[in-house]
Amino acid sequence: IEWQIAEGTDAIVAVGTTGESATLEVSEHLKVIEHSIRTAAGRVPVIAGTGSNNTAHAIEMTRQAEVLGADAALLVTPYYNRPGQEGLYRHFSAIAAAVSLPIILYNVPSRTATDLLPETVVRLASTSNIVGIKEATGKLERVRAIREGAGEAFLLISGDDASALEFMLAGGAGVISVTANVAPRLMHALCVAARGGERDRAEAINRQLQLLHKELFIEPSPTPVKWALAQMGRIPTGIRLPLLPLSPDSYARVRAAMQAAGVS
Repeated sequence: IEWQIAEGTDAIVAVGTTGESATLEVSEHLKVIEHSIRTAAGRVPVIAGTGSNNTAHAIEMTRQAEVLGADAALLVTPYYNRPGQEGLYRHFSAIAAAVSLPIILYNVPSRTATDLLPETVVRLASTSNIVGIKEATGKLERVRAIREGAGEAFLLISGDDASALEFMLAGGAGVISVTANVAPRLMHALCVAARGGERDRAEAINRQLQLLHKELFIEPSPTPVKWALAQMGRIPTGIRLPLLPLSPDSYARVRAAMQAAGVS
């Protein structure tokens, strides 16, 4: 967290997918959120991952994050249950009604098998404390569709590093990034350039990061990014089952991507 802040990162997401949220016990989950808030100490916002496919559990986790002092909560669409659009609307509405914490929706159908459609996002945007969405489909046409329906104040945040540049140039506010775990300064510079409409500069930075965007998904995430951070001496080795450590066959590819981005 100290390194991320020093490198220019604008906010910390605690216990997202990259934080292995799926394999943490509740006590561990809350401990990570609490530690992140205490360490950030108000210098940058802390967004707590509190999503669940159990609405009651998501409400309880979001309440706990609010008590701990999180600045916002990130809530993924319910996975496995595969609710329809009305079920999604009621799920997020129930959570929003139970807390005053700002809520950021998180749509990642590749992981959840559930797609929160733009028209449902627009409906949810009328709720005062649903303030934005992390949109990870890579479908850039959704930026305009959600913006037109939800208004300028609603935050549109990319959840897909590979398409984040175009997402921001189309009007997105930023990216909740896997790549930024390894190359935070460059990702911050990319965001600044893209949000400022500096396409040439943003494209130049993005070219330097393209291999990382790709190779950090060479095996199921967060396996590659955790291996990269261990190589950098920033975390210990290890990952929880059912994920496995990075296979030796992938070492050279991830290492080459790190070198291309100027990180080691």
